[in-house]
Amino acid sequence: MTSKTDLITWSSTFSVGVKLIDDQHKGLLDLVNDMFNHATGNEAEEREYFASIIQQAVQYVKVHFSTEEKIMLHTKFPGYAEHKKTHDSFVLTLVENIEKYNAGRRLILSDFTKFLKEWILTHVAIMDKMYFSHFKSIATRQDDGKLHIDTSNVANIG
Repeated sequence: MTSKTDLITWSSTFSVGVKLIDDQHKGLLDLVNDMFNHATGNEAEEREYFASIIQQAVQYVKVHFSTEEKIMLHTKFPGYAEHKKTHDSFVLTLVENIEKYNAGRRLILSDFTKFLKEWILTHVAIMDKMYFSHFKSIATRQDDGKLHIDTSNVANIG
């Protein structure tokens, strides 16, 4: 592969103001862009790539959703239940796509990455922004002038 193209590029539009979550969102964008760059139209190449990356992608999504949900619970975010439903629905769609792929259905990688892009654009840029104002109301301002949510104990929350 000679040149890389970004299907989706990080911008401040996606920032929720929590470094840990923003960094994870950047990782999700990198993953989608990597998938997009492997959408060659060659079915054999795409199947091989998808088989090698999909478990990593699923694990990344699970860790990210768990992180967000733990922070939401920890900060008593009032939209938690609705937000969790969208996470659960996304995981279900992801699993269904993987099951169809494993059953031998052709996966068109470019279509799959476009689905992921649309989900990121709507979920991260819109739904995740909903908890930004909540986080902002409870965050502390550090010497760097930025807002900070204490995420040091995320693994131990909940």
